Amino acid sequence: MNEIWTEKYRPRTLDEVVGQKHVSERLKAYVASRNMPHLMFTGPAGTGKTTCSLALAREMFGEEWKGNFIELNASDERGIDVVRGKIKEFARTSPLGGAEFKIIFMDEADALTSDAQAALRRTMEKYSGICRFILSCNYSSKIIDPIQSRCAVFRFKPLTSEDVSGFLMSIVEKEKIDIDDDAVKGLVMVARGDMRRAVNSLQVAASLGRKIDLDLIYQTTGMANPEEVKKILETALAGDFIRARDMLEKTMIEFGLSGQDIIKQIHSAYFDLSLTDMEKVRLIDKTGEIEFRIVEGSNEKIQLEALLAYLVMIGGNKR
Repeated sequence: MNEIWTEKYRPRTLDEVVGQKHVSERLKAYVASRNMPHLMFTGPAGTGKTTCSLALAREMFGEEWKGNFIELNASDERGIDVVRGKIKEFARTSPLGGAEFKIIFMDEADALTSDAQAALRRTMEKYSGICRFILSCNYSSKIIDPIQSRCAVFRFKPLTSEDVSGFLMSIVEKEKIDIDDDAVKGLVMVARGDMRRAVNSLQVAASLGRKIDLDLIYQTTGMANPEEVKKILETALAGDFIRARDMLEKTMIEFGLSGQDIIKQIHSAYFDLSLTDMEKVRLIDKTGEIEFRIVEGSNEKIQLEALLAYLVMIGGNKR
């Protein structure tokens, strides 16, 4: 297990890209015409933005793709000097191997400073004859309008459970991994539409060299078993505050969870509780307030106990 599986099993062609057919079909049309505008890929992490960029370059340039493609991470190189230096230098040189243009792929472009984006806007315009840009970002609203108007925008959606489980099972078969069906479902739940997280979690679990079950998945991904979280909430709703507090503390220690980690799982667990819609609304409103306090630096133990106390009061109104 010397390779990182997210790279080992990364799709090499647009046909192999999982779950983004609406994107890959449009990109294949660019390959067929041997031409493309500037592109902007926007969407959640782990949904195939970088993969599509690499696959597009491979299909567009063939064997010469590495000489005509450069990848930059804008979160590391986010200042105006990078745009005026490295990017401009690559953009102004001629393509290799008879290609008509080169591609600059900027990952996490929403991390670029406003000055850098303003400089990039002019560079995109000036060298568009021999260079195309692909900007990848999680939040398109952080990209200035003049750049957005110069790009064809592709919106990537979170991958479905079927997409993630299907890709994971193909890795399981190739790597001959012994895994339970429940563990695969657990990986899909942990991933939440992020294929990179799913594959990395599978590799971590497989590295232990034993059969992968659901408990092992939760232990290696730093998440509590959702059933355990649900039991904590049900105990508080039943009025047993002390027991619910002890269960919560034990779960956080056992799985190494922070207050922000566990509160996200608590939020997800509300929808499985036998409560009215109005009670769930009040709980979610309270949880949002508690989460904000934790993020702002309040004592997470006190805040989580305050949330359990609120659950006890909700349950008391029902009894």
